[in-house]
Amino acid sequence: MTPDTTLPRYRLLLLRHAKSAWPDGVDDHDRPLGGRGLKAAPLMGRYMAREGLVPDLALVSTARRTQESWALVGAELPDDIERRDVGEIYEAAAERIAGVIRGVDAAVRTLLVVGHNPGLQELAIDLVSDGERLADVREKFPTGALAVIDFTVAWGDVTVGSGVLERFVVPRSLVG
Repeated sequence: MTPDTTLPRYRLLLLRHAKSAWPDGVDDHDRPLGGRGLKAAPLMGRYMAREGLVPDLALVSTARRTQESWALVGAELPDDIERRDVGEIYEAAAERIAGVIRGVDAAVRTLLVVGHNPGLQELAIDLVSDGERLADVREKFPTGALAVIDFTVAWGDVTVGSGVLERFVVPRSLVG
C-alpha cells in the first residue's frame, strides 16, 4: 500500500519501557530499570535520533520505569521535545491509550507514547492495517521495543486499522 503524500501525515511512536528490575518490597508503579534496561534505552534513543524519529510531544506513563526509560532515550534526542506525564496510560488497556492519543492536538505531527504491555502491543495491533513486521508485533512486543505507525488522519480521527506499521525495532537488533 503506497501512502498518499498529498494528505497530512502523522506518526505515532509506541515505546515500551526498557527492562525493569523486580526489587523486593517495591510497588509495581515504583519499579526501576534493571541493568539491561539501563543499557538498552540509550541505544534506542541513539537509533531514534539517527533515523529522524523525533517526537514533537512525548506522553510518558507516570511509572518509574517509563520515566527512567524516557530520561535515557530523551537524552539522545533534541532538548526541545515537549513532555507530558500521563497517569492514564499506566498499565492501561489499548482503548484507554487510544483515547489519550485521540485527544492530542493536530498540530503535533509526531507523537511518542512511552508505556506498558499488554496495552501498547494490543494498541499497535488494533491500529495497524498493514506492515512488513506486523507478525512480529503480534508475536511479542518486548521491553524497550519501538513501533512506528503512520497515519493519513489527525489524532482525533485515528481508528482501528487506520495506520500502517512503518517499522518495528527491538533493542536486541541494535546491539552489535
